[in-house]
Amino acid sequence: MELAGVTQRYAGEGGRQGRVALEAVNLRIFKGEFVCLVGPSGCGKSTILNLIAGFMQPSEGRVLYKGRPIAGPGPDRAVMFQDHALFPWLTVQRNVEFGLKMANRHERQIRKKVARNYLAMVNMAGHEREYPHQLSGGMRQRVALARSLALESDVLLMDEPFSALDPTTRDMLHEQLQRIWMETKKTIVFVTHSLKEAIRLADRIVLMGTNPGRVRREIAVDIARPRELNSLALDEINIVLRRELQNEHRPQLPLEMPGLEFNI
Repeated sequence: MELAGVTQRYAGEGGRQGRVALEAVNLRIFKGEFVCLVGPSGCGKSTILNLIAGFMQPSEGRVLYKGRPIAGPGPDRAVMFQDHALFPWLTVQRNVEFGLKMANRHERQIRKKVARNYLAMVNMAGHEREYPHQLSGGMRQRVALARSLALESDVLLMDEPFSALDPTTRDMLHEQLQRIWMETKKTIVFVTHSLKEAIRLADRIVLMGTNPGRVRREIAVDIARPRELNSLALDEINIVLRRELQNEHRPQLPLEMPGLEFNI
């Protein structure tokens, strides 16, 4: 995937020019890569995700997938949001099947089997007949993850999916997501405010700044997987990155950094 010279403007009131969310962004994401977009609120992280998903078109520049312009949403790109967006009137099983049904994937019996397989992958086997209101927040997010995975898309786009969860549940989902990525080698683009989360999950961290949104720096995370929360290697890279970010970005972005979590 590639963003080539992408600028994104939002219209203001009365036809006036509105906020520039992204300006002259160039970014390449390679097949099988796990990339985290990190930055304060308003830096355009979610805008990039929406452009790749095909939910909007750039004001300037091109957004490409496999060398072709992205014209709209497609089954090759699954999206998972912060809100689990499960249908409360459907069971866990039917929620996971729903995306397959909308995409005209498989007959009913095969859809059931596929849904069960992915529910088992996220440790939700045995909960197929329950409804979302019967589940904890972490369990709902696991169902949402299973629903996204069941589409078997090449690309998984994740917009702060674990930010509302407690630390213990978030840690567990980090472990599961790492395992799933190692098994499937999907291309994952993951939006987060947390440097800690990005270091734990990503092959590459894309640090963004605001006013307007731009890519400030790209940082490779060359640490073996699976990565443990209290790993010394994670602590070391966090310290190094914190120093670099404070030195290079805080002077440039004095008002934006409170929205970015540096602690580990």
